[in-house]
Amino acid sequence: MGKTLAEKIFDAHVRDRPFEGTWVLNLDAVFCHEITTPIAVNDLAAKNLDRVFDPRKIKAVIDHVSPAKDSKTAEQGNILRDWARRQGIGDFFDIGRNGVCHAIFPEKGFVRPGYTIIMGDSHTCTHGAFGAFAAGVGTTDLEVGILKGVCAFKKPESLRVNLMGTLTAATPKDVILAVIAKTGVAGATGKVMEFRGPAAEAMSMEGRMTICNMAVEAGATSGVCMPDMVTVEYLWPFIGPRGEGRYPAKEAALADFEQWRSDDDAAYAGTVDLDCSALEPCATVGYKPDQVKTIRELTGTRVDQVYIGSCTNGRIEDLRAAAAVLRGRRIADTVRVVVSPATTAVYAEALREGLISVFLEAGCCVTNATCGACLGMSNGVLADGEVCASTTNRNFYGRMGKGGMVHLMSPVSAAAAAVAGYITRVEDL
Repeated sequence: MGKTLAEKIFDAHVRDRPFEGTWVLNLDAVFCHEITTPIAVNDLAAKNLDRVFDPRKIKAVIDHVSPAKDSKTAEQGNILRDWARRQGIGDFFDIGRNGVCHAIFPEKGFVRPGYTIIMGDSHTCTHGAFGAFAAGVGTTDLEVGILKGVCAFKKPESLRVNLMGTLTAATPKDVILAVIAKTGVAGATGKVMEFRGPAAEAMSMEGRMTICNMAVEAGATSGVCMPDMVTVEYLWPFIGPRGEGRYPAKEAALADFEQWRSDDDAAYAGTVDLDCSALEPCATVGYKPDQVKTIRELTGTRVDQVYIGSCTNGRIEDLRAAAAVLRGRRIADTVRVVVSPATTAVYAEALREGLISVFLEAGCCVTNATCGACLGMSNGVLADGEVCASTTNRNFYGRMGKGGMVHLMSPVSAAAAAVAGYITRVEDL
């Protein structure tokens, strides 16, 4: 019997199996941000355990409230800053050179096929797009990871998601919303969602990160894609001769990465099939990410704010798609639009390509890289009763502000809503 990608990674990283069903894995990386990590580091310091297992394997960023909005968030940032300096963590990204964690860490080449990664953030599953096992964890597990470089897991089963056909009108965001509508918010609980099929293989790394990012919204521990030449091309600046020099040629990298692909005869806990050729652009309704309707069905739904950004859809590919809709148009007078490039580098690239000018000329507010609006902390919080068309990943009640309603959708659909002042198809503008 063959093995899944997740099973291969577990086998390669197991340090101990202290109890039946419990696997203690060696970690390749521990990612940290200023909201969840300060609690962990303060607790470790209080226990006289103020140290890290390997400063080279810890990466830290200030991103959730960037810059700080009040004294409390400023203090959280200072705790992370001081800790990074104290522990000699070289890969610390402060305000001005930072980005949303799940965008900047792949952008810096910190994620590789076969890696094990944890972070105190539920959307850590994003990094599975590279063929890694990446999971969000609680404070205790984060402390152990920082101190010992290990984390305990139940070995997950894999749910195979077959993305068939070719994307035409739809985008990767529409794909993952449609998948979650099929599975429900608990349909992948305790499992790894393994995205396969021609539509997945045709996606860019940005698209793959989008679908893996929202695997947790179906209850999954992680989402993964099979590493291939698309993965190699994305990582080549870091792993090729001009980077680490680990591989002399791309073909050598591909041959090595292929060890982290599921075997043809691997066993799965179940399968989900989606015909992407027939998929229409869609969006969430209500307060659960599995409540999904097509944009066609939602046409005319009022919006007060449009948000384009986040670890789901704030990369350069996303900004290009939104700008293509907004170019030469103005946003509706009844709508405000916040655009937040996911990293400083994405902002710089958008500036070079003229995308920032497109957003400004359309009437958008362009901000620095931050998670603030997505979780209702800063830079775009909703008022009670307001409605937002958002490219983020979570539409829970009050997620972007007490009493606010969030419709999750792609950057293309969000930009169309910005122009119309209500949800609409791009072709109907």
